[in-house]
Amino acid sequence: MLRFEGVGSTHTCNGVTRRDFLQVGTLAAAGLTLPGLLQAKEQGHLVDDERSGIMIFNLGAPSQLDTFDPKPNAPAEIRGPFKAISTASPEIQLSEILPQHARIADKFSLVRSCYHTSAAVHDAGWQMLQTGRKFVGGVETPHVGSVVDYLRGRRTDLPAHVVLPELMGRGGGNLPNGQAGGFLGKSHDPFVLSADPSKPDFQVPDLLPPAEIGTARLNRRQKMRDIVDATLDHFEQSADAKLLDGNFQAAYRLMTSPQAKEAFDLSKEKPKVRDRYGRNRFGQCCLLARRLIEAGVRFVTINTFLTVFDEITWDIHGSKPFTSIEGMKNIVAPMYDQAYSALIEDLDQRGMLDKTMVACVAEFGRTPKVNPAGGRDHWPQCFTCYFAGGGVQGGRVVGQSDPIGGVPADRPADPPEIVGTIFRGMGFDLETELPGPAGRPFPIVDFGRHEIKELF
Repeated sequence: MLRFEGVGSTHTCNGVTRRDFLQVGTLAAAGLTLPGLLQAKEQGHLVDDERSGIMIFNLGAPSQLDTFDPKPNAPAEIRGPFKAISTASPEIQLSEILPQHARIADKFSLVRSCYHTSAAVHDAGWQMLQTGRKFVGGVETPHVGSVVDYLRGRRTDLPAHVVLPELMGRGGGNLPNGQAGGFLGKSHDPFVLSADPSKPDFQVPDLLPPAEIGTARLNRRQKMRDIVDATLDHFEQSADAKLLDGNFQAAYRLMTSPQAKEAFDLSKEKPKVRDRYGRNRFGQCCLLARRLIEAGVRFVTINTFLTVFDEITWDIHGSKPFTSIEGMKNIVAPMYDQAYSALIEDLDQRGMLDKTMVACVAEFGRTPKVNPAGGRDHWPQCFTCYFAGGGVQGGRVVGQSDPIGGVPADRPADPPEIVGTIFRGMGFDLETELPGPAGRPFPIVDFGRHEIKELF
């Protein structure tokens, strides 16, 4: 733990002044960690601390032609079985399986020309779309939410970055999934719910003291740690000891915080609100995300599904063990359509949407031509991502795909630009740098890359 004692202007070995350390006590109010404060000073800018973010990761990858980029004039084997419908935006047509999206299409904007050049396997795309980079040379790039955590820190007793409902599972490529702190370290890994909020007995495991340690014993243990910290205050701690201490303090704050318990308590919501979101895992995760953002969490990542194996997902290869187009129409799309529209309307009605960037991304798209099983296969060459809030102008289409939805026809957008758009919507200067591997400066977005400016 940090102790601030003594007088005079002193410097640590990394050049941090005593005044900088004394500012740590006010960082929570300013929304910055010490590293973020020093970096902002060095680069001559501070960030907009009022912004928050929600990333909805459409694990499994929706077919662009059957959802957000219909091609009504294409041959049947391209356009698929669904009709295109008009929406609240004169610029946007959507598939008929997304009627609630159509009703609120003036509140979000589509980028129909997204692509990446990584392998057409799920976990490679997960990396690209959550970090803006491919993991090469053993270097794992931090998730967008972990960067937010590092640069801004937590506002309250709640973590800065939360993943709902669980981390991504298997993707078939045996690669890291991109939902970690990466080279920033495990202290910037997200807080993971590890529970299904739609269950009647829903509880957050990390808000409960271990069964063998009651609250009173937990408080005594904290006091004992304080005594040990005071005794060892003048000794240099190892990195592992600091990480262990930081993890303990974070867990202690969560388990003893009335604010945290309140934020995660979905029983506080009226039944009709819970019904509006949908009484399913994804629907209740979206509702919980709104509650967490409202309570001060900076960034929430929602995984629509946990793996492409053994559950109905967007992964519509057409035959078992994967999902059919009928499964997408009858199960996946209605659940997703209901929850997303509820989230956007709720944020808007509460006056939160302008300050909350909501990004819906996926690891790739789907083949333009329907396969012999009646489904579509992996296709990173072209897909759609879309954005609402955070200064995004709704009702727009940026970029177009070609007549069969196979490649971008104009304004191609790659993962660095997609991630840059999320950072821009959260008020970050895209020239911000992180301390990268081997101490080299590491920009939050690749050098020379920017957001998709046409959205703002």
